[in-house]
Amino acid sequence: MNVVLLAINAKYMHSSLSVWTIAAGMCEYGKTKHAVNVVETTINQKIDDIVNSVTIYDPDVIGISTYIWNAGVLPSILEQLRERNPNTLIVLGGPEASHNPDYWLNLGADYVLPDEGEYGFPMFLDEVGDGKAVNKIYRRKHLQDEKPVDPFTETYFQALGNKISYIEASRGCPFKCAFCLSAGESVKNFPIDTIKTQIEKLAQSDTHIVKFVDRTFNCNAERAFDLLEYIISMDTTCRFHFEVAADLFDERTISLLATAPPGRIQLEIGLQSFYQPALDASSRKTDINKAEKNVKALLKAQNIHIHVDLIAGLPYEALVNFKESFSRAFSLKAHTLQLGFLKLLHGSVLRERAEELGIQYNKQPPYEVLNTKWLSAEDLDVLRRTENALQRTYNKGRFLLTIEYVLTASKLDAFTFFNMLGDAFPNHGTQLEQYVRQVYEFCTELQGVEKKILTDCMICDWLSMVKGKNAPSFMKNTDSRRELVKAEAEVQLKRKVGRHEYAVLSSGKGVFVDSHDRDVVTELYKIHHIQ
Repeated sequence: MNVVLLAINAKYMHSSLSVWTIAAGMCEYGKTKHAVNVVETTINQKIDDIVNSVTIYDPDVIGISTYIWNAGVLPSILEQLRERNPNTLIVLGGPEASHNPDYWLNLGADYVLPDEGEYGFPMFLDEVGDGKAVNKIYRRKHLQDEKPVDPFTETYFQALGNKISYIEASRGCPFKCAFCLSAGESVKNFPIDTIKTQIEKLAQSDTHIVKFVDRTFNCNAERAFDLLEYIISMDTTCRFHFEVAADLFDERTISLLATAPPGRIQLEIGLQSFYQPALDASSRKTDINKAEKNVKALLKAQNIHIHVDLIAGLPYEALVNFKESFSRAFSLKAHTLQLGFLKLLHGSVLRERAEELGIQYNKQPPYEVLNTKWLSAEDLDVLRRTENALQRTYNKGRFLLTIEYVLTASKLDAFTFFNMLGDAFPNHGTQLEQYVRQVYEFCTELQGVEKKILTDCMICDWLSMVKGKNAPSFMKNTDSRRELVKAEAEVQLKRKVGRHEYAVLSSGKGVFVDSHDRDVVTELYKIHHIQ
């Protein structure tokens, strides 16, 4: 048969691991060989274009991976595919279809495969090809000798280019977080030598970021240490991203991570909340004090990009509790603090208990919380405006010195500051130059903030975060020392410097950056001061 495997990614820079794994599984486990075409699209493309990219192959079977990010566009895609190819079998897999199969079958899918696709899909094709009657919800049979497949073929790398790549060292998660689809699944660890071989392939490709999709990469401490040690020792410029539980790190692993080349490792750490009743209600087993201690230890070496997550909308967490969680998480000084909102996913325990717990949520993807017994819709709007300001400033590496100074001078807690800034300037579409002025004017009105110090902080922030653009007019200083600063900068950098690379502060001190040298961890340019 002629088979198309369709991925609908969230962004162009993303790639799909699932469709390539299934393609490899078809070669490994299918009794009959089929013509396989992998098609990767994005949710930002026109529906017609996505459909055309599939129908051009005149497929007999279309397999589609379904996720929370593409569930919103998929009904329209199914409708058009069915209209154009009424006799083509449309088969869905992935978490969205697996946990809500009847919905998708009613929308035009012929079959849903809830199980592991690299084994189940070739079995399904064999049975259909043999004329056997199969259930609409097709459950795979377990093989006696199931081996992992290798999705990283020459064809895969030709399609990948410089996009973000994904790899899976283990499948499932031993923990039972009530908001997660992997809760309590038995963990399947793939052979570590196989994973190392795959890592080596990816490290030698054109990709710049390799993301492990393991739900809790370090749930097995020994395996995590082995793989991290291997990655740290490699000769590569790739960055490797892991989702980890901070409280599971031991001192041995933290010491190992401190030896990683700057920028080699990126850790996403799900704290979710510091409010224990919310963690308990979500079956989130975390030693939050140990997690906090370990995040600080990981940041100390300044060689790893650290991203921490909070979730708003968990049971029992009111606005006052979340404010405390936010400010405590912010005080860790991770490079990114992600303020996310609870999503009630099909198949999750919290979705099943939503009515009982008093959680209202949008019935359309991504199923985001609308209100709870403890957080009103107005409270969530407060959090969204706070998240807007946080995302436009701190999480983009903007105004870091400014924020540190303003919080100290004004004695505001972090949540209050970002909330006030988000209230003052909620618009996402403002140009950076205009937004800088808005931030400046907002901060000058805060009690305890001195304009000269604020201006100096913003000048330094501008130099460190923006390349090739002169500072806005309100930051410019025509002090006669500018030429002296320029001359000293050129001596130290051993090259000509542009107007955008140096300035004179209100204190009379000079400052410059090397815009040819960007920190691989913070992605900021280093500031140099001249007396």
